[in-house]
Amino acid sequence: VKIQVEFNPAVVSSYRLIGYENRALNREDFNNDKIDAGEIGAGHTVTALYEITMTTSKHKVVEPLRYGSGTKTENLDSNNAHSNEIAHLRLRYKEPSTTTSKLIEQPIRVDSVITELANTSERYRFSTSVAGFGQLLRGGKHTRDFSFDDVLELARQSRGKDAFGYRGEFITLVNLASSLQTAQATPSGNNTASR
Repeated sequence: VKIQVEFNPAVVSSYRLIGYENRALNREDFNNDKIDAGEIGAGHTVTALYEITMTTSKHKVVEPLRYGSGTKTENLDSNNAHSNEIAHLRLRYKEPSTTTSKLIEQPIRVDSVITELANTSERYRFSTSVAGFGQLLRGGKHTRDFSFDDVLELARQSRGKDAFGYRGEFITLVNLASSLQTAQATPSGNNTASR
């Protein structure tokens, strides 16, 4: 399976893929059936999360380019047929025992954005807690004030049906990581000598 997401620079000022950094595929390899990508078994799912900043956001992560995409392109035309699209998703997959891939394309529209975390699905919220945990373990460069406590709260609230106990195991793992971080932050003893 190969996944390609093209963001509309008239709507999205910046984006960042969370995880999968080592799975990047060259743009020209997307249509090349001789170049393999990741395998996904029947009944399995993969979640790719992007952090995006809309051009209308007050909280931009990067300054806009002076000469780059989105300055004076047809994408900025409000009459453009694609002006209500955040991105365009392309997915290529091969069925077992085949050599030619099939293509699925789907625009992702601005009106599909859910702005409140509480209004998202339980599955999305749990995935967000896992992604946040991963970012914290990598040093928290992009997490601002999001903490292990926030991960725990989000994971507990979105645990839902946990038939195999995986979500519960995740919560236990976050508790352990949080306690280790607290132990490292607490001084191990008093280094002053008394006379």
